[in-house]
Amino acid sequence: VQLQASGGGLVQAGGFLSLSCAASGLVFNRYSVAWFRQGPGTEREFVAALSWHGGRSNYRDSVKGRFTISRDNAKNTATLQMNSLQPEDTAVYYCAADYSSTVSRRSYDYKLWGQGTLVTVSS
Repeated sequence: VQLQASGGGLVQAGGFLSLSCAASGLVFNRYSVAWFRQGPGTEREFVAALSWHGGRSNYRDSVKGRFTISRDNAKNTATLQMNSLQPEDTAVYYCAADYSSTVSRRSYDYKLWGQGTLVTVSS
């Protein structure tokens, strides 16, 4: 069972990036998926979550209208489209999943975690 996050990089403020989370070894369409991030010197924080069927989502207030979480169950992938990036979005981004329909903001509600991908936004 593995989650593999990718797509991070360096971008200027106002730019965009698309992060991908590839799942393997699990029935992905039965797992909710979420993105968390951890900036320099900060605790890990919730970014966005999407239920297994895609019918429910949850976003951190500061990313609403800028970030969109989506999934393609046929390809076992989830995507975080990030637009209008700001320096405060700089962080290591982690994808997580849980065998449930949760869209919780709490990290401990997600049992599976991938490695992080670094997003750096320059001013």
